[in-house]
Amino acid sequence: MKPIDIWLLVYPGFVLLDATGPAQVFATANDEARDAGLPEPYRIRMTAPGGGLVASSAGVGVMTEPLPRPGRALAGATLIVAGGRGLGGGDSPALDPAMVRWVQRAAAGMAGGDGARSAPGAAGGQGLRRCCSVCTGAFVLARAGLLRGRSVVTHWMDAAALRAQHPELRVLDDAIYVKDGAYYTSAGIAAGMDLALSLVEEDQGRGAALDTAKRLVVFFKRPGGQRQFSSELLAQADPQGLHGQLTDWLRPRLKRQIDVGQMAAAFAVSVRTLHRRLQQEAGVSPAQLLLRLRMEAACGLLERPGMSVKRAASQSGFGNEYNLRRAFSAQLGVVPSAYQQRFG
Repeated sequence: MKPIDIWLLVYPGFVLLDATGPAQVFATANDEARDAGLPEPYRIRMTAPGGGLVASSAGVGVMTEPLPRPGRALAGATLIVAGGRGLGGGDSPALDPAMVRWVQRAAAGMAGGDGARSAPGAAGGQGLRRCCSVCTGAFVLARAGLLRGRSVVTHWMDAAALRAQHPELRVLDDAIYVKDGAYYTSAGIAAGMDLALSLVEEDQGRGAALDTAKRLVVFFKRPGGQRQFSSELLAQADPQGLHGQLTDWLRPRLKRQIDVGQMAAAFAVSVRTLHRRLQQEAGVSPAQLLLRLRMEAACGLLERPGMSVKRAASQSGFGNEYNLRRAFSAQLGVVPSAYQQRFG
């Protein structure tokens, strides 16, 4: 079979692991195939405007090819746009109008997807098969108008900026990666490897992806599923802070009906002070913290063998399946049963 072209788009200041992480996943999938006496399934190519040596934000450079001409050169290929410095603030070479126009043209003839939704009038089958981003690379796809009306994810530190700059997107806060049609976006940095493994599974099957993950010594599916930034990690950052103390107080009480007034009273502070200190320590409101803890509890329950969605809803504090479905759809972009099927 003809190998699938993987084009990794970089530019000055890109995050090194955003590009080299996925590249290594596909290279390792090639190693697995070669050891099994099979043709290598991927051809990996770094590309940048003008080609040549491109320096990453780590100071390490990579050799690249010039941008290929959109059309037949990209037929059936996968494009992955790396994240980089300044994208969230709108100051990055990645947002150069010429590069954004190239991304638009590259996606115009999306094969096997619904590229016409983003690029009306495109000739189907003469362009990319998949268009992906890692970390803040989502800003490039958004600037190119490819993600309009879609569910997307980016690094947790840049999610608010992406939502503010592109209100036409449905930005998910806690997903590791999201697929919407032929468009894939992933969270911060190492999440690009999670995305790449999912593409290997899509192309080569679960067994090949699992073997690739084993050789890389990484999780095939991360424990904890799609949760990107854990409240547990936030609490560990300052266990004596109000956020850590409130987290410890809430965990055994998740099944109860708890309001912000009760949280504030438990620590002898005003509701206003509770809001202010949680924002300072963790960037969350009391209600957001409670929701995160209940989501984490529900995810953990659904990953257990034999757990029903109804029981998970009750034990995590959502009360019923309807509330749990609404929370999962809003926070993770999937329904609980789909999450359970994937990660249980």
